[in-house]
Amino acid sequence: MFRFPALPGLAVCLLISGGSAHTGTPIPDARIAKPSRQFGLPLQGNPGPDTWLLGQLYGNTTSAYRQRATTYRNGQGLHFGLDFSAPCGTPVVAIGDGVVAEVDGPHGSPPHNLVINHAGNLSSLYGHLLERSPLKVGQRVKRGQVIGKTGDSQLTCVSAPHLHLEIRDHSHQRLFNPVGYIDADWAALSLIGGFGRGYQVDLTRPRRWQTLEDQPSVRLRQPLLNDYAQPWPPAPGGNR
Repeated sequence: MFRFPALPGLAVCLLISGGSAHTGTPIPDARIAKPSRQFGLPLQGNPGPDTWLLGQLYGNTTSAYRQRATTYRNGQGLHFGLDFSAPCGTPVVAIGDGVVAEVDGPHGSPPHNLVINHAGNLSSLYGHLLERSPLKVGQRVKRGQVIGKTGDSQLTCVSAPHLHLEIRDHSHQRLFNPVGYIDADWAALSLIGGFGRGYQVDLTRPRRWQTLEDQPSVRLRQPLLNDYAQPWPPAPGGNR
């Protein structure tokens, strides 16, 4: 049995994910592959309390909202990846065929990360790996191939053991909701509790961004998408 990631670990995850380097101009929509469940999950086997579970979802989660102006600021206030709770050392696999683009690149998610470029101008980033991946830049990988091991954003293998997965464009300026790209039973995966589970509500538009599928894409270092005047649930202490 392992401990699920604590909320402070999530803060570390997004504070450092996204990186500081601008690597290109955002790629136009027409050149980016549409979501068609073309990828697989980054962890093997069936989910469960002794294997892995879906932790925080992508998008306008309540925990991200409460730190939208600080920890999550680079991602327009949203959690721009998926977090999979798993014990340190759990094998991580490539979600699709591609070419290794970066090993421990500038996009954060320590202690180690890996980026794979895929067809359709899409890239997958695997963050909080336990150790540097043995793969080399330029190496071709196949879907399901082991590419690393899960680690802990707080570097303890007790506090916050999880894998942070993102789907970006090749410029690393746009990030996309992975749910439509990854072939998985998301309804079942999201039934089990985790951290950052709920989505923040804007009472002026209460149905907006409340499902797995309708979470918006993100442009790094752009204005907040979720600076609500009437949020629900309210933040502790009454601050919005």
